[in-house]
Amino acid sequence: MIQLNGLEKAYDTAAGKFFVLRRVNLEIKEGEFVTIMGPSGAGKSTMLSILGMLDANWSGEYWLHGEPIHKMKQKERIERNKKYIGFVFQSYHLLDDLTVYENLDVPLSYRNMRSSERSAIVCDVLDRFQIVGKKDLFPNQLSGGQQQLVAIARAVVASPKIVLADEPTGNLHSAQAKEIMDLFVKLNREGTTIIQVTHSEVNASYGSRLVYIRDGWIERDEAVPPRMEA
Repeated sequence: MIQLNGLEKAYDTAAGKFFVLRRVNLEIKEGEFVTIMGPSGAGKSTMLSILGMLDANWSGEYWLHGEPIHKMKQKERIERNKKYIGFVFQSYHLLDDLTVYENLDVPLSYRNMRSSERSAIVCDVLDRFQIVGKKDLFPNQLSGGQQQLVAIARAVVASPKIVLADEPTGNLHSAQAKEIMDLFVKLNREGTTIIQVTHSEVNASYGSRLVYIRDGWIERDEAVPPRMEA
């Protein structure tokens, strides 16, 4: 599904090039649940931004579903982003002036579908995430956990193949964090590929694979033992 060959990201400084990512070679198969970990400044979030096609200034090869992202113009990359990617951020990134329902409708508004079809999809997702009662509320009327639940619902409303999550439980307490991670596991079992960046070893234990980055280099790439439920 994803193949990175010799991927690098660097900035020009007065002292020369400063590399954020160095010679990254990585393959992620469809249906995997991959965790990217490492110290602050290791390049984790940068890698996620590149995978999500939010960052275009890098070198190397990036293949997605056999398509050469590295050869595409920005407009083509944006199209692939909308087609394949759902993004979940630590700070939710919900639109404050839109209701929950309207926030979920935004990703679908970019697609060529009738209003009735979009409405049916949004209503199905509201029901699936058990947030029907919140549909007319605005983000500032929700708790942090509820906002993150809506953010994940928005990320998957258009049925993306891949969900990218950047510290998805960083602002939540432990009970809310467990609810969100259980939801990721459920989505993964239904066929969605999950790639998360986290500092949390607990969150990493929900995945099936750990990629550890240090100073821009992949230091380890290993399977995660099956999680034992308490």
